Amino acid sequence: TVHRAVRRARCHYCNYAVPIPKACVVCSGQYLEQVGFGTERVEAEVRAIFPEARVARVDRDTIRRRGAIAALLARFASGAIDVLVGTQMLAKGHDFPKVTLVGVISADVGLGLADFRAAERTFQLLTQVAGRAGRGDQPGEVIMQSFDPEHPALRAAAAQDFEIFYAREARERRELAYPPFGHLVEIEVSGKGAERVYKGGMRVKQLFARAQGAAALEILGPAPKPLARLVGRERWHLLVRAGSRPAIRAVLDEVLPKLRTERFPGLRLAVDVDPNQLL
Repeated sequence: TVHRAVRRARCHYCNYAVPIPKACVVCSGQYLEQVGFGTERVEAEVRAIFPEARVARVDRDTIRRRGAIAALLARFASGAIDVLVGTQMLAKGHDFPKVTLVGVISADVGLGLADFRAAERTFQLLTQVAGRAGRGDQPGEVIMQSFDPEHPALRAAAAQDFEIFYAREARERRELAYPPFGHLVEIEVSGKGAERVYKGGMRVKQLFARAQGAAALEILGPAPKPLARLVGRERWHLLVRAGSRPAIRAVLDEVLPKLRTERFPGLRLAVDVDPNQLL
C-alpha cells in the first residue's frame, strides 16, 4: 500500500516497507501507475471537487500521535470540519447529530474474503456506518458504491432489512453446517517452505482421522490460508467440522495431547476452537 505522506510502500500484514519505486525492479520500466481507493486518494478527490470544504482524514497515518483521533473527532463534531474521510474506524459508536450524508466507497470489498462470515461482516459494517447519518433533527442519506450492487447482503443493508438478511444467510449456513448450525476448529500450521508446512498439515490430518469418534467429523484441508504468507512464513490450515460440540470435544481431548508430544521441526501449530475469522 502506497503512503504518499512518507513516500513509502508498506505491507499492512508484516510491516515490510520500501521507498516508492520509480521503476520496475524486474524490467526497469518506468510506467508505474498507482491505483486504488485508499483514504488519501478519496481525500484528494473530495478536495478537488469541493475546494471550499474543510476536509480531514482519519487513518493510521493521521492518528499516530496520542490524542490525535479524539481531537479530530471533536473538531468534526463541533462543525470545524465539513467532510471527514476515514477507514472502518469511523463506522462504529460515534454520535454526530449534524451528519446528514454518509458515503461508502467500495462497499463490496469485504465480500471477496475467503471467510464464511464475509457477508455477515459486510452487512454489519454497512448497517453501522449507515447509522452515523441522520442522528439529529435533520434526516440522513447513505450512498454506497459497489461493483456488485445486486448482492443480497448489500441489498439487505441498503433496505436495513435484518430479517431478510438473516433468513438467507441462515439457509446457506445450515446447508453447509457452518456456525451457528455446526461447529468448527481451525488448526493452523506455519513455517518456512510450503512443502514442509503441507507435510506437517497432512500429519495433523492423519492424527485427527485416526482418532476415535473421527467418523462424526469432517476434516477439510490442509490448504493455504487466504493470507498464505506472512513475515516469510507459509500459513496453511485444516478445518474440523461437526454437527455437535461434544463430538469435536471428544476428538480434541484425544488429539491435542498427541500434537503436544509429536515432533514438527520448524513448524508452529495453533488450534482455534470456534474461530472468529479464517484469514
